[in-house]
Amino acid sequence: MFALWTWTGHGAGHPPADLGDPETLTLALPVGARRAIEPVAVPATVVLPTELAELPTADLASSARAWRALLHATPTGGHPAGEPPTSESPDRPTRTIELPTAAHAVPDAVGTSIFSAERAIRVLRDTEAVSAELAGALDATLRPYQVRGVGWLRETVAAYGGAVLADEMGLGKTVQTIGFLQGRADGPQVVVCPTSLVGNWVHEIERFAPGLRVVAWRGGAVPAAAGTVVVTGYPTLRLHGSALVGQQWTTVVFDEAQALKNPRTQVSRAARALPADAKVALTGTPVENHLDELFALLNLTVPKLFAHRAQFRRRFVRPIEEGSAEAAARLRDAVEPVLLGRKKAQVAASLPAKIHSDLLCDLTAEQEKVYDSVLTAAVDEGFGSGLQRQGRVLAALTHLKQVCNHPGLVTGELGEIGGRSGKLDLCTDIVATNLETGDPTLIFTQYRQTGELLVRHLADQFGVEAPFFHGGLDADRRADIVRAFQAPGGPPILVLSLRAAGTGLTLTRAADVIHFDRWWNPAVEAQASDRAHRIGQTRTVTVTTLTSATTVEEHIAAMHTRKSALTDLSDATGIAELARLDDDALVDILRRKREN
Repeated sequence: MFALWTWTGHGAGHPPADLGDPETLTLALPVGARRAIEPVAVPATVVLPTELAELPTADLASSARAWRALLHATPTGGHPAGEPPTSESPDRPTRTIELPTAAHAVPDAVGTSIFSAERAIRVLRDTEAVSAELAGALDATLRPYQVRGVGWLRETVAAYGGAVLADEMGLGKTVQTIGFLQGRADGPQVVVCPTSLVGNWVHEIERFAPGLRVVAWRGGAVPAAAGTVVVTGYPTLRLHGSALVGQQWTTVVFDEAQALKNPRTQVSRAARALPADAKVALTGTPVENHLDELFALLNLTVPKLFAHRAQFRRRFVRPIEEGSAEAAARLRDAVEPVLLGRKKAQVAASLPAKIHSDLLCDLTAEQEKVYDSVLTAAVDEGFGSGLQRQGRVLAALTHLKQVCNHPGLVTGELGEIGGRSGKLDLCTDIVATNLETGDPTLIFTQYRQTGELLVRHLADQFGVEAPFFHGGLDADRRADIVRAFQAPGGPPILVLSLRAAGTGLTLTRAADVIHFDRWWNPAVEAQASDRAHRIGQTRTVTVTTLTSATTVEEHIAAMHTRKSALTDLSDATGIAELARLDDDALVDILRRKREN
């Protein structure tokens, strides 16, 4: 895609109107009285090559005209079949078309250099070549940024032996990776993923790359012929990984690679032990809680560049934690060659809008009474110190959050469900509306007992049998639930465990997402919402979060606002943050705020 922007002679002007998609980009431009070249945030319009080609020539500056000429010219100087030469692209070799600096003035993260014209042109030509190749090799039509993703994986693996593809959820990391695997079929390859996604990977490879032989492996003899892709789960890797070590793999892919963020775990050690010509990590969240997780992925995929954890902490982690913007820029510059992370706003503006609605729910009188009694009992028992304190804080918090969902989850009185929880009653109203309008709904909860209660209540209230997708189901049952929900005429409601269903699934038949309870990490909730807001979605997705007013859930919601500014690098864990407080401050957060 191409960015169009305007120049007034003194600075950036308004971007072209009624064209493409708006985006603010950082470009290297002359600023100030001395006209020094510095990185500047520039309002721009992002367009496809076809849109650039249709613009009137009189409206274009020399940089845009040069790109148009490059698009018209073939690498050898001819023209696309059936197209005559134009005044912009006479019959001459591509090498005579020069790009002005303004056509490739993209600065690096530290603002000391820009991409060269040669590199910019090479990326264009390589992407064109990859697109033509994949058109005949894949049973899929890739978006331009996805083609570029395949090309980037090839370049990066060739240069560094590994890569981290960290596109935002929903941008098609799976199909990009399959395109990459297709080009490396001269040897055996492995995909390691969460158990719930093994069937999905097998299905997608069979669908998009029928020339590859794909095998779901759960132990035993290892199929290792050229052109074979072995798909296995992380638990299988942990238990039977030694069987994979005896084979040199052409490629190993780790999907939802945040599962390997702790290098000390058995599964992480098994991942590092796999001998491979190339290792690729896929993740929408390269950092969930702290920067050491990013180092773990970099050390796994490109250990020659990121070999020493102590050095990484000294150069990046500690100064960033102390607030150094310069260190953050250095980190982005260091990882830029091997980590590619695009956002929907940058590359997939065709996705429909996602509307967020945060609703506060009043507690019922019963909930207030049970909430206060649970907190009183916790205070009377005491929170202790050290590890004991963290455990007791977690237990108290869990009970209080369950009361917010429904008091019967704590008291055990679950004869009648309706009318006893403000949150459940509000959720019931939303679902009733969605049933009337025919909008399929996803309801996420972090508690299995809550999910079971929701399923029962929906059956009693509406006569609807809502499936419950949770971690206690085997892979086949999970796949059946997803397939049934995605099918036309599938269940109108699907209840899901936040952790079990927060990654990898595509549930684009849903138009409404409800978060029934709050999770400390906003990235986890966002990942779950993106099960519906993915490529393939044709409707606006409404994401509703339900928060019990006057309770600890309001504190969690406030934490989300603070944490959102840190999601690019790190975010703290909520339980540990609470446990560090003294008793008075802790109880003040947990206690109901009656004055609200």
